[in-house]
Amino acid sequence: MSELPKTFDPSAIEQRWYDHWESNGLFRPDRPDEEPWTIVMPPPNVTGSLHIGHALDNTLQDILTRRERMRGKDALWVVGTDHAGIATQMVVERNLESQGLKRAEMGREAFLEHVWEWKAQSGGSITRQLRRLGASCDWSNERFTMDPGFSKAVIKVFVELYNRKLLYRAKRLVNWDPKFQTAISDLEVENREVQGHMWHFKYPLAGGETYTYVEKDEDGNVVLQEERDYISIATTRPETMLGDGAVAVHPGDERYRPIVGKLCEIPVGPKEHRRLIPIITDDYPDPNFGSGAVKITGAHDLNDYGVAQRNGIPMYRLMDETAHMRADGPSYEESARRAVEIARGATASPEEIDALNLVPEEYRRLDRYDARKAVVADIDAEGLMVTVEDKMIMQPFGDRSGLVIEPMLTDQWYVDAETLAKPAIEAVRSGDIAVVPETWKKTWFNWLENIQPWCVSRQLWWGHRIPAWYADDGSVYVAESEEEARAQAGGKPLRQDEDVLDTWFSSALWPFVTLGWPEETHDLKRHYPNDVLISGFDIIFFWDARMAMMGFEFMKERPWKTLYLHGLVRDAKGQKMSKSKGNTVDPLGLIDKYGADALRFTMAAMESQGRDIKLDEKRVEGYRNFATKLWNAARFLQMNGVGASQSIAAPEAELPVNRWIIGEVVNTLAELDKAFDELRFDDMANAIYHFTWGTFCDWYVELVKGAFDDETKRVAAWAFDQILVMLHPFMPFVTEELWNANERPYELIVAKWPAPKAQGNPQAKAEIEWLIELVSEIRSARNELNVPPSAKLHLFAASASDETAGRLDRFHTMLSRLARLESIQLSAFDGSGAAQVVVGGITYALPLEGVIDLSSERGRLSKAAEAAEKERDSLAGRLSNPNFTERAKPEAVEKARADHAEKAADAERYRAALERLGG
Repeated sequence: MSELPKTFDPSAIEQRWYDHWESNGLFRPDRPDEEPWTIVMPPPNVTGSLHIGHALDNTLQDILTRRERMRGKDALWVVGTDHAGIATQMVVERNLESQGLKRAEMGREAFLEHVWEWKAQSGGSITRQLRRLGASCDWSNERFTMDPGFSKAVIKVFVELYNRKLLYRAKRLVNWDPKFQTAISDLEVENREVQGHMWHFKYPLAGGETYTYVEKDEDGNVVLQEERDYISIATTRPETMLGDGAVAVHPGDERYRPIVGKLCEIPVGPKEHRRLIPIITDDYPDPNFGSGAVKITGAHDLNDYGVAQRNGIPMYRLMDETAHMRADGPSYEESARRAVEIARGATASPEEIDALNLVPEEYRRLDRYDARKAVVADIDAEGLMVTVEDKMIMQPFGDRSGLVIEPMLTDQWYVDAETLAKPAIEAVRSGDIAVVPETWKKTWFNWLENIQPWCVSRQLWWGHRIPAWYADDGSVYVAESEEEARAQAGGKPLRQDEDVLDTWFSSALWPFVTLGWPEETHDLKRHYPNDVLISGFDIIFFWDARMAMMGFEFMKERPWKTLYLHGLVRDAKGQKMSKSKGNTVDPLGLIDKYGADALRFTMAAMESQGRDIKLDEKRVEGYRNFATKLWNAARFLQMNGVGASQSIAAPEAELPVNRWIIGEVVNTLAELDKAFDELRFDDMANAIYHFTWGTFCDWYVELVKGAFDDETKRVAAWAFDQILVMLHPFMPFVTEELWNANERPYELIVAKWPAPKAQGNPQAKAEIEWLIELVSEIRSARNELNVPPSAKLHLFAASASDETAGRLDRFHTMLSRLARLESIQLSAFDGSGAAQVVVGGITYALPLEGVIDLSSERGRLSKAAEAAEKERDSLAGRLSNPNFTERAKPEAVEKARADHAEKAADAERYRAALERLGG
């Protein structure tokens, strides 16, 4: 037995134990004949560093993994990192620019060499940080989404999907990020409300034609009638007018019936070449919004894109990859003339329409916002602007670039997500995949049942290059290698697609490719499907649903049996963390300050199904104190000759206190196992916390203090070992250190999960719980009445039953020591000025005459009660006032409720103390 230091210092033990576990292969012991259990880590970005969300997600995974390992299973926690296309390219480009180097100038191959060099030098920081958290992953089989095996699998999946008609190339509207010059998904777009403007313009009718414009009220009365030679439209993006293909009105809008099918003029550009577009009907325009007329710019607006598709309206691309107005293609004069012919009914191929450049020469090369200013100024100068109004508008921003996204019509590769989603929908509906908490099923169904084609191509250099080759005649050849493509092409000259695949395409294959697919490996057969996936709800679409789709398509089976979705970690006030607010929390800083065990336990204790976590550093500090409490209990046991237990089974015991603690271990384990079965992490933490701190450290240790006979040593050793085993998944470092303070044949990480065959003893439980309640009540009375700690009191038990009298006799020594009693008498106290406590229907008296100033104490308690009641009632008044509860800040209302509860409890406590004195 090695003596424990007086002070618990997490930093002194964490690195030492982690290195020991990893170097000795203890994260995945050799158990080929045992039941397999598998979980995969959501692969963090190779560019990333540990944030508080990672700390939560990986703590929960590690808790499950460590327990299953202790249950003797062949537990595999798959680990690896994601190549993070946009994020990595952004980091490397920034590094190169600091050296005066530009990606475009160095070329693709040289740039990729720099990326791989960066990955080798700096790409492993997050995996080192995960080790600090205590993540017991199988690092010996760490994967990377661009390692050779993974890349081979990704290419194979792409080709297979193409051959199965589930992947295709098409020209569609996408979210275009002008900073990274690539398409991004809807899920990577943040919609924010910003201050903007709504401009109202006149679109003159072709040839100066006029019509009678009539507006009526709800009763059909004419409120406005005038001759007009224009139709009015409103837009928040005037620069896109240059690409209009039509103006649309609702088919039921009587105001515009006379001019439906006619042409109107876009009021911008050289007058002699003003472009004409048709006025059409569609259900999209709202007659009650604005003028009821909507300009249709199919190549630069998602809603307009749908209208253009339905009505065969040409879609003209206005901008280049950097969101500047195009400068390529034919002249404006030539393009506008051809566009008018198309508007009048001439046929044109999509390629011809795409080549036309309808940006007047004076606007070409301008940034989109500079072009907007120029367009507005020119229209206003011509007198065709009706009005402009300030307006809050929703704008889409790239979540990484922070720039406004530009809808762009581009050629991209798409996956038929609708077809792939069907088995994933049915799996959740049938219960083949369990979703915890079940409330997320609705979200799963809503998204997958309305899923759109998945755009999987990205205009980047870093990533899996798309395995498609093009011939000069436009033919496309999709193959796993260039040699295969050339064979298909019959020797034609080919060029490979420049784009790479969306990062989420490769990570969607994570549950089976990490196990060796497409090879039929031993791990793949043994560990697929995985048992559980733990994921933040915020990536249910990005990752979870896509893994389900790919798993069913390529493995013909669900990727995991259970999907557990946790909430977000917010700050102590419940606000979402962000760098701009300055309220982010660095988990590594918390580990430095309080230790990994304290942070891990905080994450578990606060993870309640369906709720976000309000992280308060005081909670972390509190659980550091919990670890210290455990440490001090271990030292106390050591000093009393208690070493390692010699038995996994519960020892034989005769003393009630020992029979009681054995039963409490059994009950706690049952609670803990039930919480594990239901994936209720907060219940897990609460069960082991309350047993360790309250039942064992506060009561059992106190009850047996000074009475460590051989039986008690055996029972104390066994119970403390059970605590270390049950607590290990949550606090692995301190438990391993305490476990190994005694001679052990094996490390705690591979110890057996408790399965005691012992039964609780109802009689012992009833007696010890009675003793604890009586001691607690006496201590509360002493504390409330300011009885000096050194004062020993007399206890009178009136009308004690034979059972109570027997207990008072058997536990006389313990009761006297713990409650600081001078004597215990089985009689009534006939005097006055005694505190009263009631336990088990028996009233006990504690005479206080000569111990405290009774009159002064009654006065103090009465004043304190009145003050607390006054504050309580004042707060109650505020809380009953709707002006306060509905208009005050939520945090102010929450504080008032907490203060009210505190004052109400204080008042009740003071009145109870007065009642004890008969005052």
